[in-house]
Amino acid sequence: MDLHGSCHCGNIRFSLAGFAPEAPIPARACTCSFCQKHGGVWTSHPQGRLRIRIAAAADHGVYRFGTGTADFHVCRRCGSVPAVTSEVDGRLFGVVSVRALEGVAPERLQYAQVSFEGEAIGDRLARRARGWIPDVDVLVGEA
Repeated sequence: MDLHGSCHCGNIRFSLAGFAPEAPIPARACTCSFCQKHGGVWTSHPQGRLRIRIAAAADHGVYRFGTGTADFHVCRRCGSVPAVTSEVDGRLFGVVSVRALEGVAPERLQYAQVSFEGEAIGDRLARRARGWIPDVDVLVGEA
């Protein structure tokens, strides 16, 4: 079953394959300063497939902070951050915002608070390679 989501205006859309219908969806509320200020709650599936589609490249931005190892995909039109990607050993991994999901019953979301404060860069990248979505494509200018 594919999950779908987007930024508020629809410029950045995504589809995530891998979750079984009605399966619980982990919702990790990150405690970093960016996620605290933007309400970042993320999900991934370690055997999933993620397709991010950006309709207007001029209205898409990437924000990096801290270790500079993750790209937060920001819509310049509406300000939403529906997805994050990170390159690990030449491969792109990703997570999506549960707040950007469409048509998902709230009871499927299993919230947990997470903190990665003090995590070494190598450990951080290894964690992403284990738990983030491993099959990611970012398509620009496609419907």
